[in-house]
Amino acid sequence: MALIFKEIFNLIRILNSETGAGQIAFGICLGFILGLSPWLSLQAIIIFLMILIFRIQAAAAITSAFFFSFIAYLFDPIIHKLGSFVLKHDSLEQIWSYLYNAPIVPYTKFNNSIVMGGAIVGIMFTPLIFIISYSLIKKYQDIVVARFKESKIWKIFKGSVIYNWYCTYEKFRP
Repeated sequence: MALIFKEIFNLIRILNSETGAGQIAFGICLGFILGLSPWLSLQAIIIFLMILIFRIQAAAAITSAFFFSFIAYLFDPIIHKLGSFVLKHDSLEQIWSYLYNAPIVPYTKFNNSIVMGGAIVGIMFTPLIFIISYSLIKKYQDIVVARFKESKIWKIFKGSVIYNWYCTYEKFRP
């Protein structure tokens, strides 16, 4: 439970920082895909590697993966029907057979109906999630953060010894 609160506070800190809205929105998108896929699969490992290699906010990805996994759980019956439809489609049978016999592809667990349905939903809705999250983050950073930084409370806090100590601590923090 403490880890969840830590990630939420990290996400709030990131939203209030100078971090770009695109980095946060892309982290939310990867968290969306991660929330729809099993944690011990090839696609989850690829997503974690993307988070480590590229400039993507890990806190945004992990926090959104946590929340999207609960939402995906609620929509599992629909995701299962979609995955079953695609996996049982006669015209795709040879493709699934070929992929299942390929050397690495079975580690994606694509032959599971919920995994396949989750992958389809992820592919379909990731651009929409990015657009919505990017616009909401941009509005939040432009309106709420800008107003807060103009407030008297922030100006008083910024002139305090505690804030100066925090800035010094941030310079040396790894």
